[in-house]
Amino acid sequence: MKKIIAMLLVLSMVAAFAACAGSEETSSVADTSVEASTEEVKVLTYAEYLAAEVGTTVTVETYVQANQSWWNNSIVLYCQSADGGLFVYNLACSEEDAAKLVKGTKIRVTGSKAEYDGEVEIMDATFEFVEGADTYVAEAKDLTDKLGSDDLINYMNQLVSFKGLTFKSVEYKNGEPGDDIYVTLTKDGKDYSFCVEVYLTGTETDVYKAVGELKEGDVVDVTGFLYWYKGANPHITAITVNQ
Repeated sequence: MKKIIAMLLVLSMVAAFAACAGSEETSSVADTSVEASTEEVKVLTYAEYLAAEVGTTVTVETYVQANQSWWNNSIVLYCQSADGGLFVYNLACSEEDAAKLVKGTKIRVTGSKAEYDGEVEIMDATFEFVEGADTYVAEAKDLTDKLGSDDLINYMNQLVSFKGLTFKSVEYKNGEPGDDIYVTLTKDGKDYSFCVEVYLTGTETDVYKAVGELKEGDVVDVTGFLYWYKGANPHITAITVNQ
């Protein structure tokens, strides 16, 4: 009888140890799961973003500079930080949040790095506001001396300016006012393509009207975002006719 009781005691202790071991293992797995779910997403520097391969998912922090009109729960943003510019295409966004994307606002964007006819962008993205962050509004860089150079592409999507260009011609996307305007300007005998993007400027803005009234031979200074479409194709935001 004593042997039987002793054996039962030993078996009970073994079972208890096994139960404890199982409990500790389950706890360990649970802890790992929590740590994985709260792991922070890596925010890339601008240099790391440039180095990332097309097609990969990237997360960056940047500042809103302008936007195309909100439509169907998405928006297109022109963004910039002190390090460089970004074009964010088809960003998921409510109409309420779109109204908060004012110039200078800092946001964190996650999406797919893409390239379309030379334009490097982030597409199909989501975003969040960076609470308590500072603001940043870019000043246009004068790149007149870089027109036609290989170095111009290094300023893609930044706010830039070009001075002393001569107006040659305009062409409306659908043949008449109300849509994009394709503008040809010349410098030192060479033609350069610009665009007044209607979703960026609208048709009732000073810049849209001013471009439509240009005359051949007018000398102008232009400011805009250095978009890229089969070569440099800045989206004009302001234009001044020199007297």
